[in-house]
Amino acid sequence: MSLPPEKASELKQLIQQQLSKMDVHGRIREILAETIREELAPDQQHLSTEDLIKALRRRGIIDDVMKELNFVPDSVDQELPSSPKHAVGFDKQSTFKKTNIDPTRRYLYLQVLGGKAFLEHLQEPEPLPGQVCSTFTLCLHYRNQRFRSKPVPCACEPDFHDGFLLEVHRESLGDGTRMADSTTMLSISDPIHMVLIKTDIFGETTLIASYFLEWRSVLGSENGVTSLTVELMGVGTESKVSVGILNIKLEMYPALNQTLSQEVVNTQLALERQKTAEKERLFLVYAKQWWREYLQIRPSHNSRLVKIFAQDENGINRPVCSYVKPLRAGRLLDTPRQAARFVNVLGYERAPVIGGGGKQEQWCTLLAFLCRNKGDCEDHANLLCSLLLGYGLEAFVCVGTKAKGVPHAWVMTCGTDGTITFWESLTGHRYIHKPTNPDEPPPAEQPKPLYPYRTIGCVFNHQMFLGNCQPSDAVETCVFDLNDESKWKPMSEEAIKSVCAPGATTSLPPFPPLCASTIDASVTSNEIEMQLRLLVSEHRKDLGLTTVWEDQLSYLLSPALASYEFERTTSISAGNEEFQDAIRRAVPDGHTFKGFPIHFVYRNARRAFATCLRSPFCEEIICCRGDQVRLAVRVRVFTYPESACAVWIMFACKYRSVL
Repeated sequence: MSLPPEKASELKQLIQQQLSKMDVHGRIREILAETIREELAPDQQHLSTEDLIKALRRRGIIDDVMKELNFVPDSVDQELPSSPKHAVGFDKQSTFKKTNIDPTRRYLYLQVLGGKAFLEHLQEPEPLPGQVCSTFTLCLHYRNQRFRSKPVPCACEPDFHDGFLLEVHRESLGDGTRMADSTTMLSISDPIHMVLIKTDIFGETTLIASYFLEWRSVLGSENGVTSLTVELMGVGTESKVSVGILNIKLEMYPALNQTLSQEVVNTQLALERQKTAEKERLFLVYAKQWWREYLQIRPSHNSRLVKIFAQDENGINRPVCSYVKPLRAGRLLDTPRQAARFVNVLGYERAPVIGGGGKQEQWCTLLAFLCRNKGDCEDHANLLCSLLLGYGLEAFVCVGTKAKGVPHAWVMTCGTDGTITFWESLTGHRYIHKPTNPDEPPPAEQPKPLYPYRTIGCVFNHQMFLGNCQPSDAVETCVFDLNDESKWKPMSEEAIKSVCAPGATTSLPPFPPLCASTIDASVTSNEIEMQLRLLVSEHRKDLGLTTVWEDQLSYLLSPALASYEFERTTSISAGNEEFQDAIRRAVPDGHTFKGFPIHFVYRNARRAFATCLRSPFCEEIICCRGDQVRLAVRVRVFTYPESACAVWIMFACKYRSVL
């Protein structure tokens, strides 16, 4: 990294000042005289630079200078206040002097000082230096700030030693610029959401634990410093099983002028819990009453997928409306269709279940979904609905079934002109819904709906919940006039607001902001491409074939890959004519060209190659035999927020046709 001339001269000046202050020049002169006197042989006329540096190092001069200069990496990014803060990690010896902090704001310094009792990793062997091993990563979210720890090898006692500087402030009542005092902070009920992720040697992620840390005990501790032992519980079916313990230290900075008594803190927390429990109890009573009324309309309603509550990763039942909230992507995503593409490239994985017995239900909190980078269809639908609401659309999550009665969730938007659009969050596809009237005689040709949805039980967003009470729950005959109470039975918006509005209850996890991608698209594209070239060459060698790559042909494939991604994002095809023209020019008369594009949402080249070989078209290209065979491969990685990415690969070959 090169410095601009003015910075370089400033740095030289600082170093010169430090050397003068330590009288380094005088000490060097002394050591030089001593070395000449003691070590220079009579026949030698001069002392080499290497000899002098060795002498300085031996006497500790160089170490002393480096200690005094004390170069410290600047670990906190200078960002706009509205952007999410990325992982601000500090090592064991870190001090507040080393980081850019605003002395007029209040901070909570959270240190993770190791873990213990991760018994599942009791037999884990100690990783050898340089060996790839499974790792733990701790992700945190607090009041619009996101943090990520350094990955540590999985072990029974994982060596977590990270610090996170969390800014504590009020966002309302004009207090945003004032330093928060103890009383103000006691009223900030947002917990610190901690998510533990395990990444295996193949890069696959697993959600290990999700924990909400109540940090306000530090307000009643002496000197504003307290140490906690946090027991992490498993997720899903293992939510009652301990997975390990983290040692955590909390410290307020600047130190509090006055600490509250522990009794005051405990009383406040107890009151909040009591208030939340009462609101949740009243909503449950209302939901039961609403369900009884819904069943009285038609007994068959009992079999419809009307989902009022859903279990999160910790096994806690929460109203489905609390999983959705208008979410703005800042400058990370520009259009609703780009948002749909982002959600589509996040991985799909059903909640893990031990043994058989059907689908395990688990709707993840947004932080757990984003940190793991994959989730079930409900997680995708909730995120897409939240993003579309952020773009000002009237969006709802739909709960129903696909073919063969498989439960499914997707998203619906209602246009101001009454147009109903379905968005499939797992593929990014959009479908216009045109209902058919079951009472009318069928037209000569009944077009089959393009969408895969069969039945619909309910729709909801952050403010509304509506149960489908039409005679049939088939999607193709469904009328989406949500204001018609004879077709859609609504829940009270006030009741939903009492438990789902931001800040309504302390049990609601706040929504985290999206983080920009940390993947360098060009570097990653090159790495995957080089790995694929190697794999193809090895595969052909095993078949007794030689491999000749043509770089120019590989380069010509780039516009096609860009066009495919553009079409996935916008549903508009562009640039195909230029690509075809370039290929025609590159392939001489009497030669044949074959190309095979394929799309992945992961960056594992070996896994992608194995998948490609399963396609007869691709295998035909990779194993091509003939005269003057030239091979080409092009990889293009398109990055999205949260380090999600779309990976396009195209294999191609040209060869002389011999009849």
